[in-house]
Amino acid sequence: MKKAYVFLAEGFEEIEAITIVDVMRRAEIPVLMVSITGKKEVTGSHDITLKTDMMFEETGYSDAEILILPGGMPGTRNLNEHKGLKELLLKFNNSKQKIAAICAAPLVLGGLKILEGHDAVCFPGYEKQLLGANLKYDATRKSGNIITGRGPGSAFDFSLTIVSEIKGNDKADQLARAMLVQTW
Repeated sequence: MKKAYVFLAEGFEEIEAITIVDVMRRAEIPVLMVSITGKKEVTGSHDITLKTDMMFEETGYSDAEILILPGGMPGTRNLNEHKGLKELLLKFNNSKQKIAAICAAPLVLGGLKILEGHDAVCFPGYEKQLLGANLKYDATRKSGNIITGRGPGSAFDFSLTIVSEIKGNDKADQLARAMLVQTW
């Protein structure tokens, strides 16, 4: 079965990363947390440390269904500085495979020109870095192979949108009801 990969860098936004992983596991989507830091333990922007499942270099991602970037600062800046991750994102986008980014993380996609011609959302203040995107202001936006989310408060919507894309609307609706997510 194809997998989802969530990339973590020092200073990631904890609510976003944990919500994504939790919701996807509830949906029975295989998801792995990947450290790009050179160590398995990664500390978020609010001093919560997670033990990741693997290091970036441990796979070639040929079994990936989707690549996911949580936001946060300085986490997003650290993601944006990782050459291997950026090459992987470009490769996925070139083959129209699924990519998702939330909060400040869409700026990584913007810098790579992956968002050109796509509708996209981000955390307020990062809009100018979404080069070529059609800016929107809802909680989550799917456009082609790209899913973007606004920030911590939209982490459930963002995660459920990913579930809907992979497992269908019925599964996402079922999870939303089970978790009492009213906005989905």
